[in-house]
Amino acid sequence: MAADRDAFRAPVGTHDVLPPESERWIELVERFASRARRSGFGLVITPIFEHVDVFRRLGDATDVVRKEMYEFDDKGGRRLALRPEGTAPVVRAFVQHRPPVPWKVWYLAPNFRYERPQRGRYRQHWQVGAEVLGPPDPDIDVEVVALAQGFYRDLGLKRVRLSLNSMGDASSRARYVDVLRGYWRDNASVLGDETERAEANPLRILDSKRDDWQEMLEHAPQLGEYLSDESRSHFERVEEGLQALGIDYEIEPRLVRGFDYYTSTVFEFASDALDAAQNAVGGGGRYDKLAEELGGPPTPGIGFGIGIERVLIACDGEGVLPAASVACDVFVVDLVGTTDALQIMQEARELGLAADRTYGGRAMKKQLAAAEKSGAHYAVILGANELARGTVGVKDLRTEEQVEVRRADVAPWLKKQIGDTTR
Repeated sequence: MAADRDAFRAPVGTHDVLPPESERWIELVERFASRARRSGFGLVITPIFEHVDVFRRLGDATDVVRKEMYEFDDKGGRRLALRPEGTAPVVRAFVQHRPPVPWKVWYLAPNFRYERPQRGRYRQHWQVGAEVLGPPDPDIDVEVVALAQGFYRDLGLKRVRLSLNSMGDASSRARYVDVLRGYWRDNASVLGDETERAEANPLRILDSKRDDWQEMLEHAPQLGEYLSDESRSHFERVEEGLQALGIDYEIEPRLVRGFDYYTSTVFEFASDALDAAQNAVGGGGRYDKLAEELGGPPTPGIGFGIGIERVLIACDGEGVLPAASVACDVFVVDLVGTTDALQIMQEARELGLAADRTYGGRAMKKQLAAAEKSGAHYAVILGANELARGTVGVKDLRTEEQVEVRRADVAPWLKKQIGDTTR
């Protein structure tokens, strides 16, 4: 029986979002969308699954590809995967449709990874993100970072820190990886069972939080020492731009992103309101070769993803963006059982007001209690005597004052009293 009960629960690593918590999601997405639009970004929507080769470009040595990706064969025998991250599908869409550049888009999407569920980290988790494909101009890097930083500010978050690094170009990164791989070999006794992983993906060891590795990591060679002149110049321009915009940041030499496609600028936002071991609330970077690897023309790109669940936990930690009850302007109290209640609610809604009621012919006292609980400004009371006179009672639930209004005029009258609350 226990197994049967589990079959009717949300799968492990997923969760339901119910009102009023879902109102916070709406508010968060609206704030991100507003800032993105002001920055010239348009919404892009890509499929929830792609051909698996789209995500193989993340790197065969990454845990996402090796262990965490949900893969399956469809009924036509095609090998597909649920989207584990947001960038690759957007770049695939760019390659397929070839829009003019710079192509500036934002997205809202669920991602899927088979990993150990933690607070704010789910097997299905949601992200907002933004991508720009086009020129390799470092000012675009600054603009993208500023978009993310401004979004956190719009939410009221004050304890979010920006870390910055450069992954260099292909040649400087290759030199660094060779040096780093040699360093890991020299420290094989410290790495132990992870030596093979360090050999396959040397960069991923750098951001480990393991306490027994910290001394080794502190003495590891730094990528900044191997940057080409061009990469160094690009990174310096990014720093200059962030300083010009008054955006604080820290250079973090050990900051790397988890996927092989990253080049040049990489960045991460962390919240001091979260536990230090899991405090990242967003990040991204450049991926100047990804479009080419997906069959398109050479097209540099940069973007970021921000986890909604994690950001909301940070909001809780700072006491911002509280859950709000669903707003209601008008509550209809029906004492007659005619269709007037339906009509008045619809008339009010068409004028941009939020209207609600109870159902099932409840007593007037209970209906008025529900009206008070709803937070509505006005209760429209439908009584037999009033309707016979062609009127309805309208009670101001804040002042307790009650007036009669012509039934035919009640919706426009309410609109005039409440003003423009169009949602």
